[in-house]
Amino acid sequence: MVRTAFLALAAALATAPAAAQTPARVGYIPVIGASQIFVADKEGLTKAAGLDVKFIVFESGPAMIQALASGTLDVYVAGVAPLAVARSKGVDVKVISATAIDEMTTIAGVKLAPFFKDGVAPAQALKDFRAANGKPARFATQPPGSVPHTTLVHWLSEVARADRADYEIVTMGIDATQQALLAGAVDGSTLREPALTVSMQREPRLKLVATGSQMFPNQPGTVVAVAGAFAAKNPDAVQKLVTGLVEATRIIEKEPKRAAAPVEAALGKGLVDRATIEKALASPASKFVSDPRTIVDSFKAMQAYQVKIGSLEKELPLDGLFDASYYTKATGK
Repeated sequence: MVRTAFLALAAALATAPAAAQTPARVGYIPVIGASQIFVADKEGLTKAAGLDVKFIVFESGPAMIQALASGTLDVYVAGVAPLAVARSKGVDVKVISATAIDEMTTIAGVKLAPFFKDGVAPAQALKDFRAANGKPARFATQPPGSVPHTTLVHWLSEVARADRADYEIVTMGIDATQQALLAGAVDGSTLREPALTVSMQREPRLKLVATGSQMFPNQPGTVVAVAGAFAAKNPDAVQKLVTGLVEATRIIEKEPKRAAAPVEAALGKGLVDRATIEKALASPASKFVSDPRTIVDSFKAMQAYQVKIGSLEKELPLDGLFDASYYTKATGK
C-alpha cells in the first residue's frame, strides 16, 4: 500500500505544473540512523514533497534544539530525548517519523575484550578485568541525559548487574568517544553505526559485548521532527515528506546497495567507502522503522529510568510530541 501511494504521488507530480519549492533547513547527526532522509533526498522524494532541502550537520541533539528554538532550523533528524526537554520548555516541535531503534551498542576495547569469553557473564568479565589490572574498566559515552549514557548505565547496572567498583564511566563527544576507544585511552565505549563498523575494521580485536536491545529493550533512537510553525505553514509538504521517508525505509531494507550511495555521500565524506556503509546498513545496530508510535512506550520507560539515576529531574509530558497522523495517512495503517 505504501509503495502504491508513493507511485501515485510521483505520477501526479510528474504531470502537475512546476511549483516553487519550499526551503527546508534540515539538521542531522551523522549516524546511520539518519539514513532515510539522505535516501529520500537522493531519490527525489524531498523534491517531490515540494521541499528544497539544505542539510546542516550537528554534533549533538541539544545544539540542534537551540537552532529549532531560534527559528533557524525546520527539520530535526537526531535522537528523541532532547525533544521532550525542548517541548517542556516551550519549543513547538513534533515527531513525525521514527527512523531507527536499538542503535547504541557497547564495545570492549583491546585490553578488555579478552575477558568477555563465551560462558562468562559480563559482570564477571568486569570483575576479572579489575582483578588483573588493579583498576576498574573505563567506558566512554556521551553526557548524562543522553541516550548513549542512559543505555550504558542501564546495561551495566540493571542487565549485567556489574559491581559499581568494577567500572567507571567517562563522558565526551561522539567523535572523541570513538577516538578514545581506538587509541586505548578507555577500555570500552558506546558506539553506533557507522562508527561501529569503521572501528571494528580498523581494530579487529575490539568486541561487541552488548547490542541495543540488550542494553535497553526497544531502545528509542533517531527520529524526524519538524518545527510547529513549519508544519502549520506546509502541511502538504510535511505529509509528502513522511510518505517519502516511509518509502526510503523500504529502499534501505529491500535494496541496501541502492541506499548505500546517498548514505555514503552524506556520512562518508570521502573517509568511509561504499562497502563499509553497506556493511553498516546491515549491522545488528541498524534497525530501521518509520512508525513514531514504535518508540513511545520505550521512551517513557527511558525517562522513568533517567529520573531513577538522577540524570532527569522529573518525567516530562509527551502529550503532543508524537504525531502519527502523517504516518497513518502515508501507510493506511
